[in-house]
Amino acid sequence: MSQSENRHDTISLLIEGMTCASCVARVEKGIKAVPGVTDATVNLATERATVRGTASAEAVIAAIEKTGYEARPVETAGQGEDDSEEKKEAERVRLKRDLILASVLALPVFVLEMGSHLIPGMHEWVIKTIGLQQSWYWQFALTLLVLTLPGRRFYLKGFPALARLAPDMNSLVAVGTAAAFGYSLVATFTPDLLPEGTVNVYYEAAAVIVALILLGRFLEARAKGRTSEAIKRLVGATGAGRACVTRGPHRGYPCRRGCAGRLCGGSARRADTG
Repeated sequence: MSQSENRHDTISLLIEGMTCASCVARVEKGIKAVPGVTDATVNLATERATVRGTASAEAVIAAIEKTGYEARPVETAGQGEDDSEEKKEAERVRLKRDLILASVLALPVFVLEMGSHLIPGMHEWVIKTIGLQQSWYWQFALTLLVLTLPGRRFYLKGFPALARLAPDMNSLVAVGTAAAFGYSLVATFTPDLLPEGTVNVYYEAAAVIVALILLGRFLEARAKGRTSEAIKRLVGATGAGRACVTRGPHRGYPCRRGCAGRLCGGSARRADTG
């Protein structure tokens, strides 16, 4: 095998859009189906895939895109690392904005429907003031805003994944909230279509689910950002020298070989230094 071919035995790719373990399994399955691939591992935390074999990077990327995710070689990604960090920061900002909006809209829906579980007499107060039907109208309007504004990301990704017979977490959220909202819609505007005793609304379930999932996504994105920064600081530690403790004052020496037991407190040295 030529030297050029050896350089392509291992391919490292950055993958965008994975949200759960099923996404990882789906991407790995798609990669391993590519002719020439002998092994593939995908890491959700680092959003990277390591592929071994004789397959080209283009073929592997095409297979990943068929599963519904975006991928690019690490070498290419390294050239645009700043752009990638800016995209991740912009996504964190969008998640925070959507989380705040969803929470503000979902809170009154939750209070109107479930407030009686927390505040005695809340349900009777709602009936006497705005009325049960009017309460449902308000819940319908607020939940519709939650699903079409901050919650639209789940439908834009979830239903296409479902159509590809490769549902993910977005599909689960989209189907669940759509079912709750759809049933509530019928109960609100055409209750005669439902059997007696089943005319109930579940707007609060749809609205609160969206808000909670957005909270989880935001916390995950923030944790990934902090982890990335910590890794960068760790990799950036050069340990150009070391301080050895002798009977005299501390002295610094070139960092060529390990000096076990002779590092001063607070000094730093890379463990892989030869």
